Amino acid sequence: MYGFVSGPLVLIAFVLFVLGLLIQIVRFFRMTRKKGPVGIPVSSPRQKDVDALRPPEEVRKKMRLRGTVLRVEPFMAVLTTIFHVTLILTPILLLAHNLLIEMSWGVSFPSLGEGTTDIMTVAIMGFCVFFFLRRLLSAKVWSISTPYDFLLLFLVFLPFATGFVAYHQLFAYKAVLLAHVLAGELMLICIPFTKLVHMVFFFLYRFFLPGEYSFTPVGRRVWK
Repeated sequence: MYGFVSGPLVLIAFVLFVLGLLIQIVRFFRMTRKKGPVGIPVSSPRQKDVDALRPPEEVRKKMRLRGTVLRVEPFMAVLTTIFHVTLILTPILLLAHNLLIEMSWGVSFPSLGEGTTDIMTVAIMGFCVFFFLRRLLSAKVWSISTPYDFLLLFLVFLPFATGFVAYHQLFAYKAVLLAHVLAGELMLICIPFTKLVHMVFFFLYRFFLPGEYSFTPVGRRVWK
């Protein structure tokens, strides 16, 4: 059982993950189009008039910041940023994962020390508990929460919790290790087909679509 789960099933999960992401990226570009010029003929203003009406750079920065999460809830903005960065880096830089990859495929990746990734794992579990309690106790978050949201949060929590327990060998090691591998594969498969796909759409939205959260103020594409 463990040989199948840690061998062919890993490859299947990875293939579904990659294909799912490619499908979602294709869907994004099919649902959007290149931003074209507005079809209303207007005379171009003189550059000096534009410069005269343009507010100072400091004012423009404050205007862009106003209404964003960083301005409305700076604590949550910083917290969620740390959470997402840690969530992505921990499995990638985990020594045990990279040793298995090197033994299976002969590819070596940089790794962090086991103590560091152990702390990062505990931090991720703490973040998950915090977000769970926030959905329960915050009225504005509870009002838009569904069982689906709690299930996704548990799906994210489970691979790190089982990995932590397996690393410290707190219970039946083989059973917990099997649960850890299955949980990681399940999460990998679900990413492209659930709300977790925002890990890709975050960049697509901010680099291609215009809006207050966009990294490109004008944007190159718009929804059809």
